[in-house]
Amino acid sequence: MYQSFDTIADPTRGPVRLERLRRAMKMKGLDGFIIPRADAHQGEYVAECDRRLAWLTGFTGSAGFCIALADAAGVFIDGRYRNQVNSQVDLDHFSPVHWPEIQPGKWLLETAAKGQKIGFDPWLHSRGEIERISKDVGSAGITLVPTDNLVDQIWADRPAPPAKPITTQPLEYAGQSRKDKAAEIADELLTRGLKAQVLTLADSIAWLMNIRGTDVEHTPIVQGFAILHDDAEIQFFTQEGREGLEALTGVSIHPTRAFGAALEALKGSVGVDKGSAPYAVTQHLESGKVAFEWNDDPVVLPKARKNPTELSGARAAHLRDAAAVVEFLAWFNGADKTALTEIDLVEALEAKRRATGKLEDISFETISGTGPNGAIMHYRVTHDTNRQLAEGDLVVLDSGGQYRDGTTDITRVLAVGVVGQEEKRCFTRVLQGMIALSRTYFPKGRSGRDLDPIARYPLWAAHQDFNHGTGHGVGAFLSVHEGPQRFSYVSEVPLEPGMILSNEPGYYRDGAFGIRIENLVVVEQARSPDGGDADRQMLGFETLTFVPIDTGLVIADMLSGEERGWLNDYHAACLEKLGPVVSDVAYQWLKGACARI
Repeated sequence: MYQSFDTIADPTRGPVRLERLRRAMKMKGLDGFIIPRADAHQGEYVAECDRRLAWLTGFTGSAGFCIALADAAGVFIDGRYRNQVNSQVDLDHFSPVHWPEIQPGKWLLETAAKGQKIGFDPWLHSRGEIERISKDVGSAGITLVPTDNLVDQIWADRPAPPAKPITTQPLEYAGQSRKDKAAEIADELLTRGLKAQVLTLADSIAWLMNIRGTDVEHTPIVQGFAILHDDAEIQFFTQEGREGLEALTGVSIHPTRAFGAALEALKGSVGVDKGSAPYAVTQHLESGKVAFEWNDDPVVLPKARKNPTELSGARAAHLRDAAAVVEFLAWFNGADKTALTEIDLVEALEAKRRATGKLEDISFETISGTGPNGAIMHYRVTHDTNRQLAEGDLVVLDSGGQYRDGTTDITRVLAVGVVGQEEKRCFTRVLQGMIALSRTYFPKGRSGRDLDPIARYPLWAAHQDFNHGTGHGVGAFLSVHEGPQRFSYVSEVPLEPGMILSNEPGYYRDGAFGIRIENLVVVEQARSPDGGDADRQMLGFETLTFVPIDTGLVIADMLSGEERGWLNDYHAACLEKLGPVVSDVAYQWLKGACARI
């Protein structure tokens, strides 16, 4: 199994570890210390050695941080984790803080005393983050102090950093060579008068260098840093002793420990991404008196705009993955549902994906939440929380696969027996939002912030909503949660052709049920309606995911003619694309599931 059902962190250990941290703070002359979930590469998944937040607090969500003071410890979590955090931390010692509504600066002003010193590890925070907090607390004389990592000092059995083998991503999947990618981005540096660019995002480096690895779970990246020079030469800094480094022709390889010295030795103006590069990067540049300027990581947008080869791979991966999901759904349809558990569903679905013979990994830990567990947006089933399916339950099943030709992510809601009308009304509204966004055309230059409300409107009309973005970017055999593109009220990045995003509105009723329907879509040039002329350039979406949506949960009378037409056309496409490649048993189920409504 790619997925473990063990309990990762133990909240009962938090108070003792917090007390040890406070002793370390006192010895260092600090009044507080910030413990982020992130590592030096700001990725969603972190290696075991970097799970400091979980080790200290028990909280295992994919985003968040803790600020520990002598008499308070705030665990900052966003809307996805407000239920989860309450069950994972010791609430007598750690206080959940709703973030981003409450920013760390505001919390420090209200909780810390004037003039206090708050320590932070400069490798785990960006310059931009530290400057924002410092600005917010400056009026109270509170200062942020770079220091050694105090959690690492008290974590006696902390695992070693990963140094796993590297593989290359073949041109048949990458669509562009390492040399050509580096040359294009080096040309961009030249136009800006930059001699080099510092790269610290692991997925940017993986895409640029056409490499993949297994340093972290479910995201095939290699931990390391890189410097791209204006002559297209690449210096790559990573753990020593890796297999596969010899295949990286045209790249100079260095140990991670040499990165700081290499930064200090740079000449000319250097580009640094203020939002993602560790604070320590600019410390080294300043120490070497190296001129630098802030810019966005120049790899991020080319990576997000999938090239034709990557898009072809994505389509193939999604059809392969869809066939596996349909095989699973056919199995589920014939099973004794109330005899199954959440873990049973995860194991059966992973087995269907493995049976394709192409699965490299799952793209994230499958969310399998039935009944009230479905209301926990990023629920992770463990042996301790595993719930048996019950009559009338809705099951939220959010899953994906990593294939050499693409990354998938799909959510479907499964019904266990007869489901109530209220659940069906909510399901239909979520479906209406997903359909609305799928059908949207929009002018070039619009961002995810502009489109996010389209998927929410049917819920808003019923005075309902959901506490997560409508969609995230997706990589090409890379991160399933890829930036900068997303459907979110905070996203101002214009959507461009080739960008892949999830379309996943939802609804969650605490203690009762959850609903989420998710397809992946790719931005494309929109055809003029009826072949007529258009007065401006418009974009739209091509759907990549083809798995039936349970029409037994749809109240057909709530759908407009256009919505019903979209759903029927979608199901006709599912049958056409998947019918020839699934088993006879799955095909019989598929025909019924794709019947017109």
